[in-house]
Amino acid sequence: MARRKSFKKIYRYQCTMTEEEFKTTREAPNPDDLMSVKAYYDMHPEEDDRPEDIKKQFEEDSNSL
Repeated sequence: MARRKSFKKIYRYQCTMTEEEFKTTREAPNPDDLMSVKAYYDMHPEEDDRPEDIKKQFEEDSNSL
């Protein structure tokens, strides 16, 4: 017999600040508190410990939109 593929439920959430939509396979306990990585680092620039090349990549992506 063929084995069936297990079904994973996908949850869609939207960032409250940037309106960016993202998907997860787990249900969020507080979906109203979710925010994107970009929004988090915009709110907390002192905690931005990403490498410089990643920061430049995010800036280029935001400028191209």
